[in-house]
Amino acid sequence: MNAPEGSAPAAGTVAFRSAEGRWLLTATVLGSAMGFLDATVVNVALPAIGRDVHADVSALQWVLDGYLLTLAALILLGGSLADRYGRRRVFTLGVGCFVVPSVLCAAAPDAGILILARALQGIGAALLTPGSLALIQASYRSADRARAIGTWSALTGVASALGPLLGGWLIDAFSWRWIFLLNVPIGLAVVAVTARHVPESRAPGATGRLDVRGAALVTAGLGGVTYALIEGPRGESPGWVTALALLAGLAALAGFVHTERHAEHPMLPPGVFRAGQFLSANAVTFVVYAALGGVFFLLVVFLQTSLGYSPLAAGAASLPVTLLMLALSSRAGALAQRVGPRLPLSVGPLLLAAGMLLMLRIGVDDGGGPAGYATSVLPAVLVFGLGLATTVAPVTATALAAAPSGHSGIASGVNNAVSRLAQLAAVAALPLLAGIGGRDFQDPRALADGFHTAMLITAALAVAGGLLALATIRRDVLETAAEPAPGPKEPPAGEAAGCPYECPVAGTPLRAKPPPGEPPPGTGHPGARPHGE
Repeated sequence: MNAPEGSAPAAGTVAFRSAEGRWLLTATVLGSAMGFLDATVVNVALPAIGRDVHADVSALQWVLDGYLLTLAALILLGGSLADRYGRRRVFTLGVGCFVVPSVLCAAAPDAGILILARALQGIGAALLTPGSLALIQASYRSADRARAIGTWSALTGVASALGPLLGGWLIDAFSWRWIFLLNVPIGLAVVAVTARHVPESRAPGATGRLDVRGAALVTAGLGGVTYALIEGPRGESPGWVTALALLAGLAALAGFVHTERHAEHPMLPPGVFRAGQFLSANAVTFVVYAALGGVFFLLVVFLQTSLGYSPLAAGAASLPVTLLMLALSSRAGALAQRVGPRLPLSVGPLLLAAGMLLMLRIGVDDGGGPAGYATSVLPAVLVFGLGLATTVAPVTATALAAAPSGHSGIASGVNNAVSRLAQLAAVAALPLLAGIGGRDFQDPRALADGFHTAMLITAALAVAGGLLALATIRRDVLETAAEPAPGPKEPPAGEAAGCPYECPVAGTPLRAKPPPGEPPPGTGHPGARPHGE
């Protein structure tokens, strides 16, 4: 599936407004959109799936959670494999590993096969999701990366929002099985575009040898923690089982940290966490995404239970958020590139908090009756959407840029894992903190009271995220991109001419850095441009 030599541009040289830049964005957006689309469209299909395969509520929950479990458990490994074996190669493999189980989902005769196929889909998503962002980080010119990430965020957000609408139409017109078959033509298109237009890249000095012990420990650790966060709120598993899974997961993660410090070829280089801005960006990600997870979890349920919205109307209520993401995310990324990420990452979460506080007005008008959409729901989602568009692209770009040069795959995996675990933690803890019990989800008044309390908590989290960004994120982090490796302070002659060789900002070097005083391999003088990969 790899492109012939010379058919794709060199890594780190793609311009955002070029034809190759548009093809690259098309491939990464469509590949990621399959995962985002399935994450939302399956929710709409659950009643039809339950009737067709005779699945009970628990089985239907695992149709969703089986996918989430393998995705969260393997996403860090997926990012490491991309850096080690080639980002384009692993991304393409992930697309294939997503499409094939999609066909199995469509043909599933019972709930057990469907749950298994969904878990296999999660494996594919764990390969392609961090791979897509790693390809953007490694392929675009340094000046265009934040804007490309913003556009990627906006377009994949559109895919998530269209999921319920598209899924409802496919189910009504054909069958729930078509929501999975839709991945086949999309996947084939992604493979074709990737092979032709996406450059290959990998971490400098990658040996190809996999850190098996580290991979096993981090997969077990993330899997155990994810299982506990999924099962804890449901209460269907015995409490000791959930507690054991959580403790085992935390112990495996601690063992992973110890192993990586002493491994000869660690899957997560210790230097990643010595980059202070990388830690800061992921801390901001965790706090802000915990707040977002609470809103996305409760808002749609609240609109239906307490205000009587239909499922379609509840999904459409947040459509302005998607439109704002589409219109502003790319601009937010470009702004962060120009003025630095600290400003948008300080202001964006404050706008999110303002939107959450406006959600306190949803539910009751001055006369004591249900408040109208235009007067209560719309202002809240508009301000919330503005904050989301201001925040998402800069925080993602900062996390990728702040990692040591050449480790964009593992950096993307870490950032994705942090955001998903934050949202799972919010779903597990927020109902308890807001006083929402199991039966309250069917009680309009009790859910309204709990929802308003939850919005106060999420607003406090969002404010904390903005203050954390103001205190810890440097203004110039997207300019420096990563801490440069030790070496001569003066750049080589070829670097001044735009050569990506040895430059920590311009993406993954095409060859390993030579010893001081020696020319690049295969060239006759130090300033020569290296050949393509």
